Amino acid sequence: MNLFRHREDVLPVFCIVTLSLLDLLVFFEARSVWMLAAWLVLVIGPKACICSWNHHHQHLFTFHQAVLNRLLEIAYAFHTGITTNAWVLHHVVGHHVNYLDQTKDESAWKRRDGTTMGEWEYTAVIALTGYLRAIGVSWRYPRHQPAFFGMGLIVLTLLGAAFVFNPLNALFVFAIPMVAGYVITCWHTYCHHAGLDTQNPYEASHNIMHRTYNILTGNLGYHTAHHVKPKLHWSKLPEFHATIAERIPEHLYIEPFFPMNLLPAGDGRIPGRETAAT
Repeated sequence: MNLFRHREDVLPVFCIVTLSLLDLLVFFEARSVWMLAAWLVLVIGPKACICSWNHHHQHLFTFHQAVLNRLLEIAYAFHTGITTNAWVLHHVVGHHVNYLDQTKDESAWKRRDGTTMGEWEYTAVIALTGYLRAIGVSWRYPRHQPAFFGMGLIVLTLLGAAFVFNPLNALFVFAIPMVAGYVITCWHTYCHHAGLDTQNPYEASHNIMHRTYNILTGNLGYHTAHHVKPKLHWSKLPEFHATIAERIPEHLYIEPFFPMNLLPAGDGRIPGRETAAT
């Protein structure tokens, strides 16, 4: 029996689960704050990338079996701070439905007076209100509530047990990465749409053609394609992007944020076009 809905998910899931097992090893075996700090520095970058894979999973579940999806979501929660269905509610049935209307968008980049928020202001607002907005959306989509509240309680219980067992190790191995992953997720979404005030979905998202960025984030840079077909599996986004590239203005192709922009970029070609992205 094939456990995975798409075979392209096998390697990412293997890497994510392996990192979870290494976290547990460090949690139970680390004996000094220096070892914990070194581990935190080593894994904070990879865990930030895992936020994108959690996003993909909550758009399109990884496994056929619900129990395996719930177990994977526990791993995602301890890496990213985003629990089961939190992303579904805030992002999938929230932001994706409303992103062209800044008065309703759960990830709105406009202030109430219509001006554009700064990057850090946006990050703080979305981070502070994210779970509250997810709860608000859950009343419109009650079928997502049992997993959202139930799995959230399980994650909090496991995290609390870890703090009881070893507070220092729990702080460095779990709590700090969870908070950092959540805030990084909020920050990362700013560049997707900020400043693009339009009703045209082909002109409402920034796109990143940087090869390494898309390898590490599961093609998140093909963001217009993702919004036009949000249920399309991440592995198929470049192919679909090629069919709509001519409809996307050149100025919507941007570079990734630091330090992603320091990694190898590939040839920068835009699938479906002869010109290179700038």
